[in-house]
Amino acid sequence: MGEAHHLTPAERVTLIKTVRQALDEAGFTSVPIIAGTGSGSTRETIQLSVEAAQAGADYAIVICSGYYAGALAGDKKALKAYWAEVSEKSPIPVIIYNYPGASGGIDLDSDLITELAVESPNIAGVKLTCGNVGKLTRITETVSDPSFATLHPRKNPYAPFLVLGGFTDFVLPSAFVEAHGAITGLANVAPYAVAKLYELSEKSKKDVSLLPEAQRLQGIIARADFTIAKTSIAGTKFLLEKLYGYGGNPRRPLPPIEADAAAALWEHPHTVELVRLERELSGKIHQ
Repeated sequence: MGEAHHLTPAERVTLIKTVRQALDEAGFTSVPIIAGTGSGSTRETIQLSVEAAQAGADYAIVICSGYYAGALAGDKKALKAYWAEVSEKSPIPVIIYNYPGASGGIDLDSDLITELAVESPNIAGVKLTCGNVGKLTRITETVSDPSFATLHPRKNPYAPFLVLGGFTDFVLPSAFVEAHGAITGLANVAPYAVAKLYELSEKSKKDVSLLPEAQRLQGIIARADFTIAKTSIAGTKFLLEKLYGYGGNPRRPLPPIEADAAAALWEHPHTVELVRLERELSGKIHQ
């Protein structure tokens, strides 16, 4: 749980190799690894993407550095050129990581993301940690159209353009506009609950009798996602430690969660409800 930004290049390689080995040994040979490779320069981002591919990653997820956000945030041409060049020179498909909170406020609009989807065949999707459902809807209107794959084929035919949320509080509405799910920190805390929500969201498009249960789960998960997110990475790692025995503290300069805040998070009704749901779905009610 955390961002690739907190790892050295050598640690990134070690982590990717270790995860690939563990997945393969467990029989999950087809499970892909998405590695964060965004850096302070285009050149280094490309180099990190090459190293990630050599280590066994299947995709690179790329954020734009916020160091020069003052110069870049309003320069659509420069932002477009960044992802276009990285994707062109990366040996593995690239996912755009749109996370204003971690990039100095740089927030790509739907027009720019759609242009990149159309013009850059090695871009395989976008993760919208901006939380903008309208943006997600506008992008999916283009890329989820049946004609898109024919008109704009991907460099890797097994890596179609996916539109993914960065939070779990809009998985259900995302499904109904033909988005493709979410990459989310909360799934580390409640994997069974999040997976069940995604499953019901997809099935309810064809069987509306499942919609009330999907809505119920979405409500529980959305409330917990909002509450836990307010405690940042430290809060999520605290819950991982509390529930599963691993997690620890974030790397400095990020501070650990204060004891009072940790207790309040664990006892918060939204957390309690999520943990109860997770234990019910996982079969570990008495844990």
